[in-house]
Amino acid sequence: MSDPNHFGFGRPVVFRGGTVLTLDDARQVLTGSDVLVIEDRIAAVGPALPVPDAAIEIDATGGIVMPGMIDTHRHMWQTAMRGYGADWTLTQYFVWYYLEWGKAFRPQDVYAGNLLGAIEAIDAGVTTTVDWSHGLQTVEHAEAATDALRAVPGRFVLAYGNIQQAPAEWTASPEFRDFANRHIPGNDMLGFQLAFDVTGDPAFPERPAFEVARELGVPVTTHAGVWGATNDDGIRLMHEHGFMTPQTVYVHAATLSADSYHRIAATGGSASVSTESEQSAGQGYPPTWALRGHGIPVSLSMDTSVWWSADLFSAMRATLGADRSREHLEAHASGNTITHLSLRAEHVVDWATRGGAHAIGRSSDLGSIEVGKKADIVLIKNEHSPVMFPLLNPYGHVAFQAQRGDVHTVVVNGRVVKYDHRLVGTDLAAARSAIGRTVEHLRSALGEEAWAKGMNPDVPETHILDNPYTYTEYHSGTTHGQ
Repeated sequence: MSDPNHFGFGRPVVFRGGTVLTLDDARQVLTGSDVLVIEDRIAAVGPALPVPDAAIEIDATGGIVMPGMIDTHRHMWQTAMRGYGADWTLTQYFVWYYLEWGKAFRPQDVYAGNLLGAIEAIDAGVTTTVDWSHGLQTVEHAEAATDALRAVPGRFVLAYGNIQQAPAEWTASPEFRDFANRHIPGNDMLGFQLAFDVTGDPAFPERPAFEVARELGVPVTTHAGVWGATNDDGIRLMHEHGFMTPQTVYVHAATLSADSYHRIAATGGSASVSTESEQSAGQGYPPTWALRGHGIPVSLSMDTSVWWSADLFSAMRATLGADRSREHLEAHASGNTITHLSLRAEHVVDWATRGGAHAIGRSSDLGSIEVGKKADIVLIKNEHSPVMFPLLNPYGHVAFQAQRGDVHTVVVNGRVVKYDHRLVGTDLAAARSAIGRTVEHLRSALGEEAWAKGMNPDVPETHILDNPYTYTEYHSGTTHGQ
């Protein structure tokens, strides 16, 4: 099969002869196997499957067939600012978006960011994305965000938030209630969450927002354990008032005490770890080493394209590096060494797939390649890359070798949305035009001086330590006079 125009929605699809990472309970790795998709479901998995005559056959030999990846925390409305804050800290991010320029985003700018963010997600094999959409200043912004997600053939969860108002304020507005009542029933392709943070104020001003979430029957996703912003007091208040549930997702969870981790574990919540973000911005050390010790389920996320790569290959790689670095550091501090690593490549691939499905309450139909589950499938294969062979350790290959450019085919809900490294049925030109208008608007709103200053924060002065071995006079080893 080579012509994307032949992909008709509803036609059966079969991946032939690949290495299949099922991510089922037994963690089966099947070599030389097929995966058959009929309508929106996985119909069969195994070698040499018989298929309907009309089936589209995709050659997966030499490639890896795996479940679609699931990103549980991405601020998609910020995608138009891709790379702008590459040298920011979390402080600069807060100042720019929360205090200064976040209000400059119009509904059409939220639409543009979401549109491009949604497209790049499926392009990178991320078939489900939680849009942590805290730029929804008005319901018009929320409608624009939703319209963009519906325009892209991926699976999404709108996590509704508004950083310009207190959670108790925006969740109580009639306009929000009307929006929620219209969108919560939603459909299989667009879920709904509430997104807000808990400051730790003893008055617990976020309580009304939690009560709204309970009344609406939707999960809460919250930035927890973020240095200087959210802390153990917030977790304690949530727990004491009965608002920690198995559906709650704690994003970052990087600077929490053992007591907070125990509360999360005891109430069945999960953590969304954005390792690139935590390493660079300053939320705290990426906490997978602590989460593992407390038995807290983990999913992965990339946070925002303002800084980092918008794919989960980078997230898996960074997470392995951070966790293993911590393990070595702790051992060396006590005079020991690590001979066998605790966190394996298989674990981060699991977190990028099954972990995400668990976090969003979709374990029953997403996150693994099993008969009867939704057909969200990714083929990693690149015949033009020297990195794609030999294929010896498939989990290690996904976590350390593959990149978004190696995503050959993506199927979402039984529909081929990328084939032979090209998007299918997606108008990238329209996204490019929308992003261009947003960038032009923001540069105009800020002015060129503020635009340049925001992108290039001051560099702290470097102090060089006094060196006791500095020579005041240096001569070579040659004898004078020779």
